[in-house]
Amino acid sequence: MHSLFWRIFWSFWLAIALILVGTVTAAVHEAIAFREQLPWAQRGKLFQQAAIAFEHGGPPALERWARTLKGGPFYDRTFLIGPDERDLLGRPLPPLLEAFLTPGAGPTQGRPPPIGGALVLTQPDGRIYQVVVTDLKQHPLLFFGALGLPGVAGTTLILALVVSTLICLLLARHLVGPIDRLRQAARTVAAGNLDVRVGPGMKGRHDDLARLAADFDAMTTRVQGLLETKQQLLRDVSHELRSPLTRLQLALSLAQRHEELPRQLDRIGREADRLEQLIARILKLARLERPAAPLAGEPVDIGALLGQIVADVAIEADARGCRIAVRAGQGLQMSADPELLRSAFENVIRNAVRYGAAGSEVSVEARRETPQSAEAAIEVTVRDHGPGVPGKDLEAVFEPFYRVDAARHRAVGGDGLGLAIAARSVAAHGGNISARNAEGGGLIVRMRLPVRAAVPA
Repeated sequence: MHSLFWRIFWSFWLAIALILVGTVTAAVHEAIAFREQLPWAQRGKLFQQAAIAFEHGGPPALERWARTLKGGPFYDRTFLIGPDERDLLGRPLPPLLEAFLTPGAGPTQGRPPPIGGALVLTQPDGRIYQVVVTDLKQHPLLFFGALGLPGVAGTTLILALVVSTLICLLLARHLVGPIDRLRQAARTVAAGNLDVRVGPGMKGRHDDLARLAADFDAMTTRVQGLLETKQQLLRDVSHELRSPLTRLQLALSLAQRHEELPRQLDRIGREADRLEQLIARILKLARLERPAAPLAGEPVDIGALLGQIVADVAIEADARGCRIAVRAGQGLQMSADPELLRSAFENVIRNAVRYGAAGSEVSVEARRETPQSAEAAIEVTVRDHGPGVPGKDLEAVFEPFYRVDAARHRAVGGDGLGLAIAARSVAAHGGNISARNAEGGGLIVRMRLPVRAAVPA
């Protein structure tokens, strides 16, 4: 009953049912009243006329009276039964009337009376005459026939109009109210106010409109979050770009002094390289947000790829006194974009080295996930022994320019884009990435990649 379809269905069904019940009730009431009054009244009048005619003229007058009924609705239903138990006018008797009359038995002795009874007339000599008027009910009276009775059509029309109007008004109010609130909310959102919500006004409803309101609120919340993220991203990008530009300007001003020229030129080169790398990473992140074309899958050996990345990151790890341990199983092959996959793994591993404690170990493990379904997957986990991330921020670490501690990021030189690029690279392959704090300290980043078109080992 929570579905809007069933509400509409049962509402219209109830309206039709009430109209039908009311119509039949009115028709039956009128039909019963008509049968109870008209046939008996007419039979009484016929018996009265027959008795007067018999009293004034005997059987001949009774016959003349019966002939005056010819051409009317009662002639074929009014029979004059003589002592011989035949009709005085020579007409054949109906079967039910013949069953009532048994030759020589006399009237109504141990036999059921005819429908409506009989008028018994007795002559002075003892001969008996009977006037029998058979069933006078109209056929049919119930249902469609009864609609023609006086008052039934008007009553039915009024009942149908009243019931259908009331139910349709209630149904329209039930449907249009939430839709109107959604329309006003949509106008408010279009005007730029993203704080509007329609869900609280739908309390007590569990139908399709309530679900639509919930989806509308979810959409509004998502759009609001995206806009806030976009604004924050613009602020962060502006900040990140301003910092090297400021240092470049400072280096240029210092370079104007001849004794500072060689050293400042080196600094200008470093800042220019950093600015170029930052812009390249921002562009890469933008491309991953909306890939222009499907990924070109190539055979990739996950173990070999991780080995190459660890070899490249080893210089950075040695500078911090860290060790990188790689454990990869055999046959970890899948179809993927090698550059995107390398970017995902490298950013996560570099992030672990950058924020891991000096002299600690960064462990990288790759294994084939035991399939719980038809889809096989490869799981890559990277663990460091750093300070970890507050629980409420574990999902936010994959957002661009996210910082748990801005000062700490500046100290280690991070720009907040590494994990964001990794998350989008993994998502581009149909996988997912998650982070959790490890027992004993440190952060564990888990990447799950569906094998799909796997390459034979």
